[in-house]
Amino acid sequence: MAACGDSPSTRLEGSYSLDAALGRLLAGAPCAYRIVDATTVRITAQPLTAAPPPRPLAPATPVAELMVTASRRPERLDLLPAGVSVIGGDQLRATGSGDAKDTAGQLVGVLMTNLGPGRDKLLMRGLSDGAFTGRARSTVSTYLDDAPINYNAPDPDLRLADVERVETVRGPQGALYGSGSLAGVYRIVTNRPDPERYEAGVQGLIASTKGGAPSSEVEAFANLPLVDGRIGLRIVGYYDRQGGYLDDVSLRLSNVDTTTRQGGRIALRLVVSDRWTLDAAAVGQQLRSQDTQYTTLDAGKTRRANQVREASQNNFTQGSVNLRGDLGWADVTTSASYVQHDYASLYDATALSIASAFSADVGVYSESARIRRLVGDVVFTSSGAGPLSWLAGVYGSQSSERTPSSLAVQPNAGAVTGPVSSVLAQVYDESRRDRLSERAAYGEASWRFEGGWTATAGVRAFRTWLGVKAVIAGAPPTQPRWVDETRNFTGVSSKLSLQYEFSGGQLIYGLYSDGFRPGGINSTNFLTILPQRTTFEPDQLRNYELGAKGRFLHSHLLLRAAAFYDLWANIQSDQYRLSGLAYTANVGDAHIQGLETEAAYDWDFGLSVRANALFSAPKFTHSNPDFARQLGSGLPGAPRLSGGLLVRYDRLLPYDLILRLVAEADYVGPARLTFDPALSARTDPVVDAQLAVQIVRASWSASAFVANPADTSGNTFAYGNPFTFGQVRQVTPQRPRTVGLRLAAEF
Repeated sequence: MAACGDSPSTRLEGSYSLDAALGRLLAGAPCAYRIVDATTVRITAQPLTAAPPPRPLAPATPVAELMVTASRRPERLDLLPAGVSVIGGDQLRATGSGDAKDTAGQLVGVLMTNLGPGRDKLLMRGLSDGAFTGRARSTVSTYLDDAPINYNAPDPDLRLADVERVETVRGPQGALYGSGSLAGVYRIVTNRPDPERYEAGVQGLIASTKGGAPSSEVEAFANLPLVDGRIGLRIVGYYDRQGGYLDDVSLRLSNVDTTTRQGGRIALRLVVSDRWTLDAAAVGQQLRSQDTQYTTLDAGKTRRANQVREASQNNFTQGSVNLRGDLGWADVTTSASYVQHDYASLYDATALSIASAFSADVGVYSESARIRRLVGDVVFTSSGAGPLSWLAGVYGSQSSERTPSSLAVQPNAGAVTGPVSSVLAQVYDESRRDRLSERAAYGEASWRFEGGWTATAGVRAFRTWLGVKAVIAGAPPTQPRWVDETRNFTGVSSKLSLQYEFSGGQLIYGLYSDGFRPGGINSTNFLTILPQRTTFEPDQLRNYELGAKGRFLHSHLLLRAAAFYDLWANIQSDQYRLSGLAYTANVGDAHIQGLETEAAYDWDFGLSVRANALFSAPKFTHSNPDFARQLGSGLPGAPRLSGGLLVRYDRLLPYDLILRLVAEADYVGPARLTFDPALSARTDPVVDAQLAVQIVRASWSASAFVANPADTSGNTFAYGNPFTFGQVRQVTPQRPRTVGLRLAAEF
């Protein structure tokens, strides 16, 4: 450590947090340290001044003390005055978590709908605007490293291949993230290239589902130093096939819901100097589902009787560039990303065709989206160890979204088992294009007072512009229409927090934050839209939160808890008309009381237990009479109670082998699927469980697992097709018992 001059060396023994260890090692030296990220510490020369009294050293911490960047700067997880959860790469591998759905039960307050791969939406804290995906902006912002990857689209269901960690931060985040999320941020942090070492790995999986088709996975990565210490390249590739387990008795087909996913990532890191780093990456994934995964009770637990295969696809591509540097007075991160997101679905609309003036035996509804989005973000964060720390950023995005949709029919056509035939007659067609522009300036400042107190204030000022052009045409009763509308939205959201850190490292905090979603324009309908439903207005969430975090019993026990009270005004929700066509409405106002908890305990003999729970109790205070005169209890798709339990036991065996036993159980309580009490379809209380036994060595591992060992078939999502929703009970059963074998090796 040349920056520290000729200071005598200091020896440190024992187990310490990174912050405590560095403070002990550099005490009295003419230098200062700064944690740059989860793997980098920068030590710089500094004039020697009178040192403040040393901070109490943290005791040994068997419970992992993760460094996170959810606050846009590296910080210890337990020092953040917000609801933050993290899953590290080791836990992702131990639990076999391959995508966002697999992580939901391990992250407090995170839920996911179950329409099917590439069709789902993320929810946090029970703040659900509805179970469907449409024009309303997603309440949760999904980030891939430093860039947001969604606006109102379904989750792209990216595979968590070669991922360092997954972070979530709950509640409105306008002061920290330019995208201005309403309910929280779900962030995937990938492993960056290492310019100093070669590394490679491969893993594969085979699995068998009771009554279904086999599944398989293969994934590989390689890290290549191109110029030692300066340039590194990292390449990731994967392919997985999720075997179907549902049968269609009308089409006489088995395992119709098979899904394939393939993709990869290539990343380049250039270490320009000891102060500047440039990262560039390209990500691509293709997802194909041959059919949806819902059934009807009349057809049996794993069977249904459709006239059309409801295939879907979700293709995602992103290119990004990120420049990080040290300006001396501040750190700066400049990022730019370009996203191409294309997705499409087919639905069996035969029920609509028979019941309407079209009088057809078969109806096929097709909808798709083609999104092109450019995002730029520049963030400055303070450096140094003074009492004042701050963050300031500017954000901008420009996007174009084309969303064609059509209804095609054919009398006496019989079952449609393949692509929509060109001979089908289109009786409804909409061609719509949205252009969206966002601009925001945001930031926050924190002041650390004597005695452990810290106060923080933040703000986000924004402007959103939306332009919509659409052409609607078709056979009667469809009425030709043209839409050409623009809307502007501006506003300011704020954040205030006060926290107190005890001498033992425990933290209590109070937080106020608010979030805002812009409104939009409706166009889809066979007939002219009622004037009061041609647009939907902005909604706002105000969040009041009290929380506590701490480690106890010599840091073996970790506890985190937060109570929140949210006021949600003018709630936007994506809904379906009786015809099955979508629209967005403001349904009313609600307040939500909730409590979230996390706990972890690690024993010295290798056993660890982690648990989380969320209780959320919403109550409507006002309903929009243009939508519904009365709203039912609860928010759609969000149960009052959910939680997860993870138990892991590691035991050292001869020959440097480790026996690892992992048990996971996630609980999601019952919930309604809509705001309307007349369409009161409900899900079942569901427990998803998985057991695994693993043999691990330094460079390889082998594991056998069983998912859903009790072979339960609870209804996880009471929806699948908008054209029969409310007419027949739709059920999405749990995947039947699945057993498998996973092998992995690193070189």
